[in-house]
Order: sequence, then structure tokens, then C-alpha cells
Amino acid sequence: MGTAATVVLLRDGAQGIEVLLLERPRHTGTFAGAWVFPGGRVDPEDYDAAGTVPPNLLSESRRPEEDLPAARIAGVRETVEETSLVLAPDALVDLSCWVPPLQAPKRLRTWFFLAAAPAGEIRLNPGELIDYEWLTPAEALRLHRDGKMLLIAPTFVTLTLLQQFQNTAAALAYAASAQPETFSSRLLDGYEPDAVITWHGDEEYPAEGAGQSGGRHRLVMRGSDWRYERS
Repeated sequence: MGTAATVVLLRDGAQGIEVLLLERPRHTGTFAGAWVFPGGRVDPEDYDAAGTVPPNLLSESRRPEEDLPAARIAGVRETVEETSLVLAPDALVDLSCWVPPLQAPKRLRTWFFLAAAPAGEIRLNPGELIDYEWLTPAEALRLHRDGKMLLIAPTFVTLTLLQQFQNTAAALAYAASAQPETFSSRLLDGYEPDAVITWHGDEEYPAEGAGQSGGRHRLVMRGSDWRYERS
């Protein structure tokens, strides 16, 4: 399984904390039509730049932390390539690690980082992106709910988390003080027409010893009506 990096750029706006979201082309490419954070695959050169040895990418058993230095380098590189905004690797604060479900057609374990947005003009990579917006997390979630902005599950959950912070400093302080959380996604059967993704702590999480009686840690999706439930 390959590795990717995602950078959640933050700034303080008139209505509170804002995030940078980028729109993917609507008919081709990965996450077609979705609004995502800057990011992309970790390349072998990123491991070289980080001074680490590229792992066996087919191994499911390697620890996510082994990829972290290279993921940080990749996050900086991808942010420059996609937005022209320049970050230092040590400006990225670890937030979470996302492992896609086994059914996913393209499996990349993805590190999510927070970073204060640097000064500079955003210039999109025209081959990969078609638009961008600075939005509060609440506004992005509302646009998704109204069918005006397509989000993917990790973006939706991250935005839900970021709603609790009043400003960039508070979000960065939280991430710096907390252990990065791993979200190993599992799809549940039997909830049609809903689609349900669960994570560790949910009573139906299909991993030995992981579920807690009555516990909820899931995303319930029907059309654009999504609910993140966590007890």
C-alpha cells in the first residue's frame, strides 16, 4: 500500500478559522469533482530527501510512523505544485493518518497535516485543479449538505473536527499536543440505502477487540446527507 500526504492550510478570517479547498476536474483523475486539501502521493525522492529508506510499498504491516518524514516532505512539495504556496517541512503539524477500506480501488495510506497558510498568491496547477475557495469548516460542510460541493470522507471528518477551533493558533496547538489518530476505515454491509464507514471505537467495527458496546465512531452517508457520529 502506497503513502500520500495531505496539508490542511489554515488562516483566520472574519467569521473564524478558514481552510483552503481545491476543486478537482469533474470528469477525470482521482476524486473527480471533489473539493480536497492540497496533497498527493509520496514519491521515492521524498524518502531520499527525508533521509529515510523507501519501504516495501506492498507491505500492509509496516508502521505508519515509518512514512512520516517522507510524507512531510511530500506535503510541502505537493502544496507548492498545486498552489504555489511555499511551506517549510517543520511547519506541518501531524493531525491524523487515514487508511482506506479494503474495497477501495486505489489504496494510499494518507497522513494529514495542519499548517498556517503562508503569504503568497495562489496559482493552481491547471492540469490538476480548476478552482479554489477559502471557507470556514461550517460553510464547507453546508455546501456539501446542499449538494453544491462534493467532499470525500476524510475531508468531511477533518472539517467536522476543525469546527471546534476559534482560530488557527488553537487548532495548531491542539494537533501539536495530541497523538495523531489513525483512521483505519471499514465499510459495513446491511445499511442500504445508506453507506456506513466505521472506525476504531464503533461497536460494529470489524476488528477483534476494537468495538465497544454501544460505541459510535462512524460516518453515515445517504446522498449528500452525511452524519459523523462519535461517542
